[in-house]
Amino acid sequence: MKKFLMAAAAGTLTGIIVTTQVAAPLLAQESRPSNVYEQLDLFGDIFERIRSQYVEEVDESELIKAAINGMLTSLDPHSSYLSPDDAADMRVQTRGEFGGLGIEVTQEDGFVKVVSPIDGTPADNAGIEAGDFITHVDGESVLGMTLDEAVDLMRGPVGSEILITVVREGEAEPFEVSIIRDTIKLTAVRARTEQNAIVLRVTTFNDQTSKNLKSGLEEQAEAAGGLENVDGIVLDLRNNPGGLLTQAIKVSDAFLDKGEIVSTRGRNPEEGERFNATAGDLIDGKPIVVLINGGSASASEIVAGALQDHHRAIVVGTKSFGKGSVQTVMPLRGDGAMRLTTARYYTPSGRSIQALGVSPDIVVAQPRRAPEEEESEEQTPLARFEADLRGRLDNDSLSEDEARQVEEERARAEAAAKLREEDYQLAYAIDILKGFRTLSGDPLSK
Repeated sequence: MKKFLMAAAAGTLTGIIVTTQVAAPLLAQESRPSNVYEQLDLFGDIFERIRSQYVEEVDESELIKAAINGMLTSLDPHSSYLSPDDAADMRVQTRGEFGGLGIEVTQEDGFVKVVSPIDGTPADNAGIEAGDFITHVDGESVLGMTLDEAVDLMRGPVGSEILITVVREGEAEPFEVSIIRDTIKLTAVRARTEQNAIVLRVTTFNDQTSKNLKSGLEEQAEAAGGLENVDGIVLDLRNNPGGLLTQAIKVSDAFLDKGEIVSTRGRNPEEGERFNATAGDLIDGKPIVVLINGGSASASEIVAGALQDHHRAIVVGTKSFGKGSVQTVMPLRGDGAMRLTTARYYTPSGRSIQALGVSPDIVVAQPRRAPEEEESEEQTPLARFEADLRGRLDNDSLSEDEARQVEEERARAEAAAKLREEDYQLAYAIDILKGFRTLSGDPLSK
C-alpha cells in the first residue's frame, strides 16, 4: 500500500512539473501577436522532439503525412490529403472501375457514416443502407480514427472477407455484416422501361454518366416506338453519392433548354462561376419525376435542385443528404494530391443545399421490407369470380380485340401492384407520369 501511495504521489508531482514547464512558454507566446513563422518553428520543434524522444522509432514520412492530413481534415469532412496510391485510386474511380466494398462514406460523431451503397456492389448486396453507422471493422473500433484511416482499414485484396459492425436507426442493437471485397465496376446509368415510363437509374457521376444516359434513353425510346409512346421519364438519383460537377451540369442540361443550372461561390466573389443550359431537350418537354433520398448527395442534389427550380420535374422521395460544397483536387509533388473544399454551390434560385438538402415536392418514404412470414399450414382459398363459374354467360359487348385489350390492361395493373411491393417510391413516380398523360387527354395510359 505504501509503495502504491508513493508512486501516486510521484506521478502527481511529475504532472505538476510538466504542466509548469509547458504552460510558461505558452503564456509568454500568447502575450505577443501570433506569427505564422513562429508557429512553423514550433511545428519543427515538436517534429524533432517526436523523432528523437518518442518511445518508439517513427517513420518520418508517415509523421509528415499525418500532420498534413490532420491540417486538412480539421477544415471540414471533405478536405483531405491523398497519398500517391489514394490519388491513383481516385483517378481510376472517376473512370468507373475500382476495388472495394462499394460504399460512399463520410464521418459523423467520430464514426463512419454510409452516404450510400452503390448499386450491385458487395455492400449493396449485403444489405448496407444509406444512414448506417459503421462502428467496428473486423472487431477494431473506428472511433477516434480519421476518415482516411477508417477507409484504409476497410480496404483489402479482392476476394477477402471483412466483418463490419453496423448501427442502424430503428434497430435496437448493433449487428455484424460479413462482406467479400470485390472489384467494383460502375455502370453509371441503367435504363429500362416500366409500364410506359423510361426509368434512368443514375448510380454515380463519372466520366461515362452523360454518355450512358443519352444512349440508354435513345435505346429505350426506340424500343417503345418513339418518345410519343412513353408517358415520361423517371430520373432515379436515390443513393447516388455524387461525383463530377461537370457531369451533373451535363445531365441537367440534357433536360433544360435555357437558364442557370448551378452557380459556385468561393472565398473571393470574383472567383464565382455560373453554368447555364444550352438549347435542346432530349425528351422534347416530356414530364420528368426525379427520385431522391438521404443517400442522394452532391452532384445528385445539383441535378435535382436545377430541375426543381426550373419546374422541369417533380421531385419525389425523402430529403437528400445536404452536401453543398465543391472539392478541387490539386496535384502535389511526389504524385500525391490534396482534396480541398474551394466553393459552395447554389441552385438556380440562389439557395444553398449545404446541410439542408433538397426537399422533395412530394414526400414519399420507402417502407421497410417486413420479414417474410412463415407460410401457415392452412392455405388461403383462391378468390373466385363470375368468369370461373361453370355455365356462366359470355360477355357479348366486346369484340375479340377489345377483350384482349381488357386483359392487357389487367396485366398492366397487376404489374403495377407488384412494383408497389418491390419499390413503392418508383411505383409512385410512375403513377405521377400516368396522371400527366391522363390530364393531357392522350388515351395511351389509363
